[in-house]
Amino acid sequence: MVVSKDNLLRKINELIDFSFVYNELMDKYCLDNGRNAISPIRMFKYLLLKSIFDLSDVDVVERSKYDMSFKYFLHMAPEENVIEPSSLTKFRKLRLKDVNLLDLLINKTVEIAIEKGIIKSKSIIVDATHTKARYNQKSPKEILMDRSKKLRKAVYKIDESMKTKFPSKTTTDILEDEIEYSKKLIDIIENEGSISEYPKVKENLNLLKETVTDDIEHLQISEDEDAKIGHKSADSSFFGYKTHIAMSEERIITATTITTGEKNDGKQLETLIEKSVIAGMEVKSVIGDAAYSEKGNIEYTNKKEIKLVAKLNPSVTQGFRKKEDEFEFNKDAGMYVCRAGHMAIRKARQGKRGVAENQTDTYYFDIEKCKHCPVKEGCYKEGAKSKSYSVSIKSNEHTEQAKFQESDYFKEKSKERYKIEAKNSELKHRHGYDVASSSGLIGMELQGAMAIFTVNLKRIMKLIS
Repeated sequence: MVVSKDNLLRKINELIDFSFVYNELMDKYCLDNGRNAISPIRMFKYLLLKSIFDLSDVDVVERSKYDMSFKYFLHMAPEENVIEPSSLTKFRKLRLKDVNLLDLLINKTVEIAIEKGIIKSKSIIVDATHTKARYNQKSPKEILMDRSKKLRKAVYKIDESMKTKFPSKTTTDILEDEIEYSKKLIDIIENEGSISEYPKVKENLNLLKETVTDDIEHLQISEDEDAKIGHKSADSSFFGYKTHIAMSEERIITATTITTGEKNDGKQLETLIEKSVIAGMEVKSVIGDAAYSEKGNIEYTNKKEIKLVAKLNPSVTQGFRKKEDEFEFNKDAGMYVCRAGHMAIRKARQGKRGVAENQTDTYYFDIEKCKHCPVKEGCYKEGAKSKSYSVSIKSNEHTEQAKFQESDYFKEKSKERYKIEAKNSELKHRHGYDVASSSGLIGMELQGAMAIFTVNLKRIMKLIS
């Protein structure tokens, strides 16, 4: 009666039967011991609400106290009590552990889209988007200091006299001392009552609390150990993760893999195609940028009778080098990256001009890094004055691909690639996918699963209406 028919959450409830969550997680619960657990479907829906509205654990639970559309979505009576926010942490760590939630949720939305007759194309568009690590190469102590500082600033804007009540700042480099300080700061602000209810204070307070409680084990180990440095261009880099996405022309994401930031885009193509097929897609063509036009991908798509609509980059081919000797090409920077993640510092072309088959590109690496590299064995020869990697410009496969990219079909299909750029933007700017919400690759996969499930559901509902 209260929640209108055009409400987003009501539409989602009517679109999808969430019993698949119960069936998937049933073996994670003990059915004959202890008190009854909160419904796994409700817990899953809380995580979905976090993704849809980009809220913290505390704030999503708080809103479910008074927002009738939240109560309706969670299948709660208006007067029913809400969960403890800490329950969401336990649900993520205990119940969702070892569940391949990413593929499960994507496959579910693709299944719905096919049932509704939404997906009619036989093409997938592929690309990768990066997400910065939550801890962004800061030490654990620096993270806590930064968040407690923001909280204090928010409090001072309301009541500067609180300075006298706050504990003395730590003077050591010991992490445990900073954790203890953060806990004392939280207790003092919460005991003040009214100050902790101001929105700006509350947001920073909740963030510090979540950092101290939800991620305490990660803070005590180190900064985000799974995150790695990736390159957006020759001059810029990021510290975090990559999400490799396949999407239908109707803008439904059909497959995803999540890797650390240094991984090569093109190496994920085969997996994305196979996952899309498992999800129910019929794939006749793949649309991507130059990162996907490497020799191995051309050979694979030719074998599967799939048209690869990806422009050639003459430097991509590995020539006739042995498999174990491959360096990965970073198309954003236009340079090769070695096994240790170090990028070449310059390149030079060798051979006769105008005779492409006889030309090679030679990439030179920083010799000082090579001397102290942990994986230098078999790569760097002790005492060598330089380290380079050379690739031939063209192979037979690339010659055929060059002819194909001049065709009208190739040019027409290439125009569809902009769609995936828009999808990446939606994930980042509307669903908080620009920064990881927790540390570790497992946490990133959970965040990816919920965000992609959300954007797929929204897209399906838009196309239905």
